[in-house]
Amino acid sequence: QPPARSRRGLRTGIAVAVTAAVLASIGVGVYVLSKDDGGSSRAGSQQGPGGQRGPGDREGSGGRGGPFGGGPGGSGGSGGSDGSGGLGGSGGSGGPGGSGGSGGSGDPDGSGGGAEAPKIRSGSVADPVNGISLPVPDGWYGQQIGVGAQLTSDSGYKCPGDTSKSCTKGGAYSVPAAALRTAGSTPEEVAKADIEANVKESYGGTTYGAVTSHQVLASKAVTVAGQKGYLVRWKAVTSKGADGIVESLVFPSPARPGQLVVVRFGVDADQPQSLLDDITKGIKVSSGGGSGQSA
Repeated sequence: QPPARSRRGLRTGIAVAVTAAVLASIGVGVYVLSKDDGGSSRAGSQQGPGGQRGPGDREGSGGRGGPFGGGPGGSGGSGGSDGSGGLGGSGGSGGPGGSGGSGGSGDPDGSGGGAEAPKIRSGSVADPVNGISLPVPDGWYGQQIGVGAQLTSDSGYKCPGDTSKSCTKGGAYSVPAAALRTAGSTPEEVAKADIEANVKESYGGTTYGAVTSHQVLASKAVTVAGQKGYLVRWKAVTSKGADGIVESLVFPSPARPGQLVVVRFGVDADQPQSLLDDITKGIKVSSGGGSGQSA
């Protein structure tokens, strides 16, 4: 497998702290098991997130630097201990300027594994964790991630607040609300509670200097994949470079009604807001893999 490396061209401004620290503390495999009636067979098919042990004799994958390549990669999970030799975890992909996670240590006969998910450039990318698919806009690509799916623009540039890093024109990703630990029990409550954190992760820090103010562009009920949801959209004004349009969209999972899904968007303000609307309208019910075909 290729060594862990920085993922050039991915937005560091939308680097999400959902990865290493948060996900390592809950364990995606354990979370899916708690939401699934299939018991251990379901959990056994899940990969452990970065810094965690993969369930059973599965491998633990290295933590990514964030769905859009921001923070440093997490450490790889350890191999299984059932005596058959688990697979060592792969190194995580660090964000621009970040370092890849270290490989996990498997049993003596274990071997390294894992690779970046395929990039899908047309149709849709499936999110089997949340039971949906996200449409892939022209000039973007989609990928599955451990907690859902992500979309990333191909258009990149040097980050205005830190030119050693690369940013993109926009991105979006889906994740269970429980993984973000956002307060609230309804789509409206979660969307309103999530937007500020989304702004900070999308355009905060030094990547765009700082977020100096914001303007509320929308706060309304929407229907997504047949589910009654809610969105909050802000314009984030930054001290350097592009201002941003940031949205938190929340709705019940079509596959697991008791589970809320958060879709976080972040695009530069020179991009049309209709792009966010088109992605929202294109979210469909899905249970398949990301094949580049409409789900």
